[in-house]
Amino acid sequence: MKAPSPWEKDAGFGRKLKTYRNHTKIIAQPGIVMKVLRRKRIVLFMAYFLLLVLTMLNLANYKWTKEPQQCNHQMRSTTYQSRSDIRFLYRPSLAKKRQLIYVLTTWRSGSSFFGELFNQNPEVFFLYEPMWHIWQKLYPGDAVSLQGAARDMLSSLYRCDLSVFQLYNSPGGKNFTSLGLFGATLNKVVCSYPLCSAYRKEVVGMVDDKVCKKCPPQSLRLLEEECLKYNTIVIKGVRILDVNVLAPLMEDPSLDLKVIHLVRDPRAVANSRIKSRHGLIRENLQVVRSRDPKLRRIPFVDPGHKANKKDGSDYHSIGAMEVICDRTSKTLRTALNPPSWLKGKYMAVRYEDLVDNPVKTLRNIYRFANLTTNHDIESFALNMTSGSSSSSKPFIVSSRNATQAASAWRTVLSIQQIKQVEDYCHHAMSVLGYERVRTAGEAKDLSKSLLTHSKL
Repeated sequence: MKAPSPWEKDAGFGRKLKTYRNHTKIIAQPGIVMKVLRRKRIVLFMAYFLLLVLTMLNLANYKWTKEPQQCNHQMRSTTYQSRSDIRFLYRPSLAKKRQLIYVLTTWRSGSSFFGELFNQNPEVFFLYEPMWHIWQKLYPGDAVSLQGAARDMLSSLYRCDLSVFQLYNSPGGKNFTSLGLFGATLNKVVCSYPLCSAYRKEVVGMVDDKVCKKCPPQSLRLLEEECLKYNTIVIKGVRILDVNVLAPLMEDPSLDLKVIHLVRDPRAVANSRIKSRHGLIRENLQVVRSRDPKLRRIPFVDPGHKANKKDGSDYHSIGAMEVICDRTSKTLRTALNPPSWLKGKYMAVRYEDLVDNPVKTLRNIYRFANLTTNHDIESFALNMTSGSSSSSKPFIVSSRNATQAASAWRTVLSIQQIKQVEDYCHHAMSVLGYERVRTAGEAKDLSKSLLTHSKL
């Protein structure tokens, strides 16, 4: 037997030699190489096919589940968020689509009474001037610059998200409650069962604020839960000045929003603003600050007028009409040639028509809002417009002779004041059917009607 060489005695060399011989053997047999390559191709093909199948299944699953998950009432039962939690403003849209109404109007247009026509309806969740909180918190911001904030608040409220009120709370202040909302003590939802035992929503009648103030304050979360029960939400506000501001909300497919534009003779509005000047000082200043400083303005008084203390407040009361009528004109121009987002969703109501024929007008309003009127609500509207007195305290809804109140400006305003308002508001007056006067005698002649047909 041949003795092993020194190199073969090396174990490492032996292993290397063995591996070399095996490779040489494989190379000498091409069939083995092809078989190995064929197996590798099969494995790669199966892996690719499996990946393709998994991808197709994933796409199919996305197709059938891509619709957003809808909210349910259980989501509203979570702990109430603090005002600093801004995520609370961006909750998903509600699954239940409601009829939403915004009453677009201005101060002293009879809007408090008009709002009561919805506040008294047991099928309506009604909010009175919620944007008041914005104007108070951001004072002395001018009226136009606050429009965006007001619209954003409406977007939240129409989704029954009342946490937005916390954003306008005082730093370090207590959380808002149901009684902390502006006008809460006259609200039938806040003052009625189940939030309070003082009233019942289905019983038509004015709320006594002294009684409602004794109701226990409820959390906004409970008020949100109450809001979710209603199919119709109506918000009345004077702080949206132009319907075009609401375009993004009206174009939103998740919101079924309609606008009722309550208008009144601008001269009557100006007269009522002067009577209520002490309660509108801040608002008048905010509106007047939005005026265009470059516009030429006619003199406010005649040369022989003697100045007195109330001229300043009267100046702001009537001066605000310039901004109000300018924005009203923009709304009316849009309504006369409505874009797609406004067609079928806009209704103009003259206050004079409402008080002259309250039942007929109420039925038209309810039909537009997809509501059903009844004898109690119609009687309420009739009684509130046929009282014996033609005057009442500002901001208080009461029974009065509304027809006389509507024309009171004709014997109160001076011809200079009338001319100034007509100069500011001539376009809106023309569209809405309010005739101008040439002399003081014509204004005071109550036998002559100054109402004509509206162009809307």
